[in-house]
Amino acid sequence: MKLSRLFIAVAGATAVSCVALVGCQSRASTGADMIMRNGFVYTVDSKDSVQQAVAVTGGKIVYVGSDEGVASYIGAQTQVVDLAGRMLMPGFIDAHMHPGDGGRAMTLCDLKYQTMTRKVFQETIQACLDAEKDKGPDVWLEVGSWDRMGMDGLDGDPDKSTLDALKTRRPIQVRSTDFHTVLVNSRGLAVAGIDKHTANPGDGKYVRDVAGNPTGICEDGAADAMAAVVPPATDAEKLTQSRAALDAMRQQGITSFFDALSGPENGKAFTTLELSGELTARALLAIKLDPAAATADPDKTIAEAKALAATYDQGEPKVAPGVSMRHVKLFMDGIINAPADTGAMLTPYLHNAGTDKAPKWAPGKNRGELYFPPQVLNPLLLKAVQAGFDPHLHATGDRAVRDSLNGIEYVRQQLPGNAFRPTITHAESVDPADYGRFKALDVTANMSFQWAQQAPSTVDGTNDHLGAERFARMEPSGSIARAGGRVAYGSDWPVDPLDEFLALKIGVTRSGDPQNPHSYGTKYAGRLNTAPALSRAEVLRTITLNAAEQLSWSRWSVRWRWASSLT
Repeated sequence: MKLSRLFIAVAGATAVSCVALVGCQSRASTGADMIMRNGFVYTVDSKDSVQQAVAVTGGKIVYVGSDEGVASYIGAQTQVVDLAGRMLMPGFIDAHMHPGDGGRAMTLCDLKYQTMTRKVFQETIQACLDAEKDKGPDVWLEVGSWDRMGMDGLDGDPDKSTLDALKTRRPIQVRSTDFHTVLVNSRGLAVAGIDKHTANPGDGKYVRDVAGNPTGICEDGAADAMAAVVPPATDAEKLTQSRAALDAMRQQGITSFFDALSGPENGKAFTTLELSGELTARALLAIKLDPAAATADPDKTIAEAKALAATYDQGEPKVAPGVSMRHVKLFMDGIINAPADTGAMLTPYLHNAGTDKAPKWAPGKNRGELYFPPQVLNPLLLKAVQAGFDPHLHATGDRAVRDSLNGIEYVRQQLPGNAFRPTITHAESVDPADYGRFKALDVTANMSFQWAQQAPSTVDGTNDHLGAERFARMEPSGSIARAGGRVAYGSDWPVDPLDEFLALKIGVTRSGDPQNPHSYGTKYAGRLNTAPALSRAEVLRTITLNAAEQLSWSRWSVRWRWASSLT
């Protein structure tokens, strides 16, 4: 079977749940509520077995097997669906995304992830300003989906002067696609009270010129602080944004999602939609732990997280979609992409010691940023696990990954037998010596497969900054899997467009699709590197069973999707 034939023409979905997809048969004397038969039922069980039919009662699977076996589950009131040879499989579980930001991004001035010159960048933002001439001079213009890495490869990194040249008095904030960088104009810096005397936060920085003045580029914690200056969405606006996010997920076949950076505003929005019957996918929300607060008072940090979780967590999943809040999120570092180079590395990034025409790449002094040093991380993880949380650690650089693994190992040693389920997400650069530690420590590697295609953000600069050896093992999903580790998929939307099928395809091919607008055309159609890929069966497991295991469900609650004929 070709992967492209597995995921086509979604026709519908039906809510069901079961511990496993086979072996859960129990006959009901009155017949099942629904029978689906004459299909290619891909179970994603331990053997990737294929069956023909499914019976559902009370929103739960009561039979998976042959057409002959399902016949006895048909009663007078049973709805019988003829799959006509189409494929039926578990619904997608996106185990790392940002739906609040995704829904909000749909309402912003949208740069559409396009690689553009500064001139086009200015023209696009000016058009947004011109379309909102009724807005007053103090109303922020928010701009999203800016491909900073691609722009840097074309004509350099912009700064506040790029925005200051626009015809407006309004403060402007532009967020990069990686969600680790914000660019603001001079008016925005003034409104936020940021100047040469402003101290950098512990988990980020305001980029400065030689005189110490902020350039308008804000990285990581500084970007978050700048974003917080913009007035938050109202409750009504937040509901509208959340509905838009759920609609986007439905179109992709996502029936459960992990909100990897949440808080009370998302908890309130999704709970409100659940109460009104509008929550169409299970919502699992992670609470961000702040490095500065955790360093100053780790007990208070965990206590506040427990209080927030107690407000919104609804306990074990039920048939109907609900809300869960029992994960904590830690940003170990930034990103390994140039020009930011804030992902924490074991050895320094390379810098050009020559000229643009005659480059000479050599190790510099920058090893990126590590926001939770071991003396803070280890006891904090222990307290989080003792409080009943599963930790979800953002780590892009090999040093951040290693420190994360070391912290998890520390907790395993302190709490032998504890069944907590830790995750390291992104893991874009991992030292080969650490591949096997994912299995040994029972750590899920949550990966965004679409990053394993060539793109301006990878081959136009980042490869030079990493060097040949590190670039050759970039995006090691296959290497971790070959070492026995569990790999789960997360789109990281809206860092990238929400295109699950493209991502799964790239997980197998490690190359882009020139025909897909969410890839980067024929120029970037080659394979990223020679690192191992995943098989078709493996990528399907990453977005179903492995994602469920990452999220520590005591029962694998899933939905099913239909696809057109495999013949």
